[in-house]
Formats: sequence, structure tokens, C-alpha cells
Amino acid sequence: MLSVSGLTKVFAQQLVFSRFDLAVKPNRIAVLLGPSGCGKSTFFDVLTGVVRADGGSISWQGQELVHLGGIAAYMHQKDLLLPWFSLVENSLLPARTAAEDLKAARIRVDTLFDRLGLGGYQEHYPHQVSGGMRQRCALVRTLMFDRDLVLLDEPLSALDSITRKSLQSLLLLLQSEFQRTMVMITHDVDEALLLADDLYLLSACPMRIIERIRLRADKPRRFDDPELLALKNGIMKKLEADGDHVQG
Repeated sequence: MLSVSGLTKVFAQQLVFSRFDLAVKPNRIAVLLGPSGCGKSTFFDVLTGVVRADGGSISWQGQELVHLGGIAAYMHQKDLLLPWFSLVENSLLPARTAAEDLKAARIRVDTLFDRLGLGGYQEHYPHQVSGGMRQRCALVRTLMFDRDLVLLDEPLSALDSITRKSLQSLLLLLQSEFQRTMVMITHDVDEALLLADDLYLLSACPMRIIERIRLRADKPRRFDDPELLALKNGIMKKLEADGDHVQG
């Protein structure tokens, strides 16, 4: 579904990544696991057209594109909710920009609010709810773009552990029930192992793929599984041997 071939980016004569390849199949979660500052977010910026690539190609469903802007939904580390809009108005922004029927869109938003534990908070403003609820609203907004491809840039990294686990479960729902293909970047090994179908271990900058791991264990996964624990230990050793620092 998504193919990246030979992608290269240089900033101020500093190589961020070179000849970077990635292929993501439909309805799977591909997780890029690497240390902070390795080039993961820059990679997303290139994919979405925020910055231009210095080489390589991007293809979506067999069609080569300059970037994925307008094709992929993008969920950032920060919720980026507009403070002067209520939660429901923030969630309706994709429908407004696409000139969709707002009555039909409101029904979809209300349904998603109920599914994601936000029912009854539609008219609250971002400053009136917790960080976890703001991220849930950001997830609703992401779903309202109704795109087959979702890019997730460490969307849970700023949350406490309990809220984070709840949101991880919702991301699995996003994949299984809404049939989305996702590419997620993180520096948290546990999160990667819980969510990934295909896990890519990344080096420090300049970013390269150390190893691709295909996880076959059924979801949801538990860390009392000896195989998963052994896999985590192996990943930590590989990343430490490469000189990287990630969160275990």
C-alpha cells in the first residue's frame, strides 16, 4: 500500500537519512522504533510534504507521489486542539474543511465520542479536560479525516502510564474496527511490541534500519508472554549495541 524507496534528506549539510526504504501492507501497524533525534519526525515531515526530500520516491497504492499530504491523516505528539473551539468543534474541523454535511458529520463525531469515552464532553473546551481526553479528541479528529493511512508521531509519549495504556487500546481499535493502515514512530520498546505488526529498529542519526521484525503474536499482547519478554531483551541489546538510547 505504501512504498518508500531511497528516501534521502539533508539539513544544513547534515545527513538525516539516506536511501531509506519502507514498505507497509494494508491494515497493518508499522512501528519505527528509535532514539529521540534520530530523524523519525523529519521522515514524517518529508512524507507529508512539510519539507522536500533530497532524493528517493514515495508511492501510494502503486502511484508515485511527491508527498502524502491530502492522503494520510496525521496525529502529532501534541494534540494541537484549537483552544477557542469546543471538543466537538475541534473534531468537526476535517468535515468543515472538506465541505461535508455537518449534520451527518456530527452524528459520526458523537458516535466516536461515545466509543472513545468522551460522551458528554462535546461542549467542553480543551483547557477543561485532561491531557488524555484531549488526545482522545485528537484521535477522533484523525478518524474524521477518513483516510486509509494514518501517521502517528509519538502521540502518547506525553501521557501518564495509565492513560497511555488506555490510548494504546484505542489505537488497536482503530486498526481492527476501522481497518486503517498505520505508521507509528516511538522510542518506547514496550509500546512498539504491544502495537506493531511490523517493527523497524532504527539507528541514531543518520537514521537507518537496523532490523525489521514481524510480530506474529495475537493482539492484545501481554508482557507475561515469555516469547515477548525474550524479544524485548533482544531488541534492547541490539539497540544498545548500536549506541542508541530508547525507553524500555
